[in-house]
Amino acid sequence: MLTYSNPSLGAIILPDNRVQFTVWAPKLEAISVVLIGHEERERPLQPIGDGYFQLVTAEARPGDRYTYRLGTGQDRPDPASRYQPEGVHGSSQIIDPRFDWDDTNWKNPQLRDHVLYELHVGTFTDAGTFEAIIPHLERLRSLGITGLSLMPVAQFPGSRNWGYDGVQPYAVQHSYGGPQGLKKLVNACHQHGLAVMLDVVYNHFGPEGNYLHGYGPYFTDRYRGHWGDSLNFDGPHSDHVRRYFIENAIYWMQDFHIDGFRLDATHALYDFSAIPFLEELGAAIHAWADSHNRRVHVIAENDQGNAKLTQPRSSNGLGIDAQWLDDLHHVVHVHLTGESDGYYVDYTRFAHVEKALREGFVYSGEYSPARQRRQGTSSRHIPGDRFVVSTQTHDQVGNRLLGDRLTALTDFDGLKLAAGVVLWSIYVPMLFMGEEYAETAPFQYFISHGDPNLIEAVRNGRAEEFAAFGWEDDAPDPQSEAVFNQCKLNHDLRKSGHHQIMYAFYGALLRLRRELPALRNPDKHALDIWVDRQQQVICMTRWVDSPQTEMVCVAYNMNLTDNANIILPLTAGYWTKQFNSAEEQWQPPGARTNASPLAAFDTADPKELHLAPKSFALFVKQ
Repeated sequence: MLTYSNPSLGAIILPDNRVQFTVWAPKLEAISVVLIGHEERERPLQPIGDGYFQLVTAEARPGDRYTYRLGTGQDRPDPASRYQPEGVHGSSQIIDPRFDWDDTNWKNPQLRDHVLYELHVGTFTDAGTFEAIIPHLERLRSLGITGLSLMPVAQFPGSRNWGYDGVQPYAVQHSYGGPQGLKKLVNACHQHGLAVMLDVVYNHFGPEGNYLHGYGPYFTDRYRGHWGDSLNFDGPHSDHVRRYFIENAIYWMQDFHIDGFRLDATHALYDFSAIPFLEELGAAIHAWADSHNRRVHVIAENDQGNAKLTQPRSSNGLGIDAQWLDDLHHVVHVHLTGESDGYYVDYTRFAHVEKALREGFVYSGEYSPARQRRQGTSSRHIPGDRFVVSTQTHDQVGNRLLGDRLTALTDFDGLKLAAGVVLWSIYVPMLFMGEEYAETAPFQYFISHGDPNLIEAVRNGRAEEFAAFGWEDDAPDPQSEAVFNQCKLNHDLRKSGHHQIMYAFYGALLRLRRELPALRNPDKHALDIWVDRQQQVICMTRWVDSPQTEMVCVAYNMNLTDNANIILPLTAGYWTKQFNSAEEQWQPPGARTNASPLAAFDTADPKELHLAPKSFALFVKQ
């Protein structure tokens, strides 16, 4: 396994203020840098071996723009460009990396103590910039959020995109505020006690503005991915392709003080090498972080139900810190909405809810009707803090026909139940922006491509995807600016009505999660689950160290219409109620209160607990 230090690809300012240009271009016999000013100056790069070319010059300065002139005579952006002020087709810009950081005392929490908040920069505020997020940081921290999880910010075509069409991984999106804007946001987050996780896309490039084919074998035709050409992680020259992406991750940590990564669609990394790229990437990130006394979390998206992903490398695992657990979303979504089309057909049984809460993966080798094959591995032995859970994400909301949030698919009690299941599970919870106050704006798919044929292809592709779910209405036009604008959040909603109640509700759940260590203990050996399938009640008992230290019980009535009456199966002792989601203060104006009068009880004198439909209650052993 190679050792990686500071990034050297791209335009790097040296200590003597000269600029070093380095590019990997094994397809070319010659390449020049074109410095753009009052007049163009073309300077040849010299081959330095293994397909790399380099030039060190005193003629370039920070802020100067440049392109690479390939041996074919074409001018192209730098594959490791730090900034594209004119977009994906324009010239690159030399960036001075210096910044006045104020985060010396910042320390990234352990994953078990995190509450993440997924955020799309372009729609979180009207301005759609990094700096416009900063005024919201204090309230997010006060609510109980510990880290932002930014959707991809690498340069994509136009100004409207989810970010997964990025084509220049090192360049920060110009319409968001570029490198300086991102640094200001990260610095402000650290000052407010918030981590910043970055979503990076190392499994594919977008279809517009991808000029890597002209430089070298970054791609392979041995595999064909869902989103186009697959990246070359295991063929000839793949060591250099790996270096390109691993240096990119180090660049985010070094120059932007990023605290962690969400690795997009790792199941789409086609790689049959003895040491997979994913393993090497995680090891390189952790090695760099350790050498700089930093804690950096690596979180993977993966739909294979593969426990090996988060097992230690010493146990023949890949050593990734955590992975998204979409299974919990699926079982909650199906249960609350009744939807069972597409992949939701795999998650219709009430026993699936129990297994998702107890183990993680719903499928651990059983037959999957949606996939028409066996799916998954057992995650019973994987600690809870190696899974990130949610009931809304950009994927699960944005890949619906109308981009409708859970707000539009269930009632107020259903939203509260979903929040309780996620925030008090044994896993690392994540909210999707606006969820905390029941935002009503949709989150739809949007693009701003420049090629009419590509735009039409995207429209048709989206329509085909929706067909699997039986959605027959016309899909919103992803190219439309109006579609993008209606996805922008209305933060003022949280100040009144049922939105204000929901906001306070999330705050209360998160406060109890902070105050009661048992609610954030990821140890599955400190978890006991009892289920009444007839009444659809799940009772989770959790503790720290031993039942004598701290013990809590959460009882969920997941029946949508009927009350439940149960005697809690608890260890001997005196228990007091700390929370009930059906109490009056958590009801919207005019709603009927149906809360349990049971405030405390001794197990020596068992009392029946009444739970309203879609409600839950928390008890603590004294």
